[in-house]
Amino acid sequence: MQKSGDLVEEAKAAVAAPAAADDASAGRPRSWSLLLLAAATLPGTALFVIGRWGDEPAMQAWRTVWLAITVQALPFLLLGTALSGAINAFVPERLFSRMLPRRPVLAVPVAGAAGVVLPGCECASVPVAKSLIGRGVPPAAAFAFLLSAPAVNPVVLTATAIAFPGSPAMVVARLLASLVTAAVMGWLWLVLGREEWLRPIVRHTGHQPGHSRWTEFRYGFQHDFLHAGGFVVLGAMAAATFNVAVPRSVLDVFSGSLWTSVLFLAVLAIVLAVCSEADAFVAASLTGFSPLAQLTFMVVGPMVDLKLIALQTGAFGRAFALRFSAATAVVAVLCSVLVGGMLL
Repeated sequence: MQKSGDLVEEAKAAVAAPAAADDASAGRPRSWSLLLLAAATLPGTALFVIGRWGDEPAMQAWRTVWLAITVQALPFLLLGTALSGAINAFVPERLFSRMLPRRPVLAVPVAGAAGVVLPGCECASVPVAKSLIGRGVPPAAAFAFLLSAPAVNPVVLTATAIAFPGSPAMVVARLLASLVTAAVMGWLWLVLGREEWLRPIVRHTGHQPGHSRWTEFRYGFQHDFLHAGGFVVLGAMAAATFNVAVPRSVLDVFSGSLWTSVLFLAVLAIVLAVCSEADAFVAASLTGFSPLAQLTFMVVGPMVDLKLIALQTGAFGRAFALRFSAATAVVAVLCSVLVGGMLL
């Protein structure tokens, strides 16, 4: 009988051989994305198979939340990486130069407003923004789209109207606060952003000779999905841990004061990592909090949460993700308070 170590080595060799052949045929360096995805998935998978505390209620809750966030996010990540691959392979670069104003300061609000007509989740917006930068779109405009698309698209606004019946002001407030946040962050990047904070992004200058467009699409989609998928799983694990570790009674402590409730729901939106298509129903269920705090929850969540921070780290680098996420959280809270104070 073969030893377990020998079986593991044979399995590694079987997996590595076709992967190496594909990489050699594509003429591209080998990616560690598959290893990252496996490393992120194994801890959660192990909870279903082994574990001393596997049957404890807390661990059951952890598994449920982790699976819910992961399953909820992956279809939108699949959509986003497919769209990213399609942009790289099929869309000519000159199209973007025609759609956006030449001056980046004007391209920022135009890119932010484009999110209104493109349904998608925050998981989908990151690879699309990365693809846009690779196509020559100014980073400030791509980041404005990254923030606005998951927050103001028709699906999200419709869900908000259903979650808050008889309160059209909440829908308008969410739309305006999200658009203003996206535009402000784009302009801030123009003023304060540095290229060295961004991980180098491959510039796509057109169709590569010797490769069909479908081949380029397949390789781009495969790389982006495997790379980003691992970070989604890691972010979901962190969010699930917070859900289990923090008792629900804490919510009652912070709901009494207006300002503490706003800040608490902003932090809660970051750690819960609820998909933007569903966060309005979560916000509506927090009946002990003020409408202003509920609005803050819905504005901050699609722009800054644990899985989104992890995705940005994988796409643009840790130096960018930490700075950009912290600044976005502050700007989103301020815009929510200003807009919500006028409309709610």
